[in-house]
Amino acid sequence: MNMKKTILITKAVSDGNRVRVLMALMHQKELCACHIIELLRISAPTVSRHMGLLQTAGLVTSRKDSRWVYYRLADETREPAMLPLINWLADSLATDPVILQDRIALEHIADCDTEQKNCKHYKNNQTH
Repeated sequence: MNMKKTILITKAVSDGNRVRVLMALMHQKELCACHIIELLRISAPTVSRHMGLLQTAGLVTSRKDSRWVYYRLADETREPAMLPLINWLADSLATDPVILQDRIALEHIADCDTEQKNCKHYKNNQTH
């Protein structure tokens, strides 16, 4: 890993919301942008900015399915150079109240059906 990549990763994990997303993605295979919006309770453009930084750092990848954008941990996070960081975050935050509350919230949030437009965020804002 070079200095530029290291700085991108450091910047990506220097924000609480981005770390919350990483922790959420460790427990969910994939999250729709609407799930992340609902979890963090921030605007779609702000989520998009956060996810862009995580993608640039190589921590997260995305796929588009119709009008929905889905995010997952990047395969690079499973490589030897990234595993210590991912494991350190997971271990350090294993009992953090915010992360524990996010896991509970995700049980309900991830149940929304984007195909049936049954997502709370969709109903409230009609956009993703």
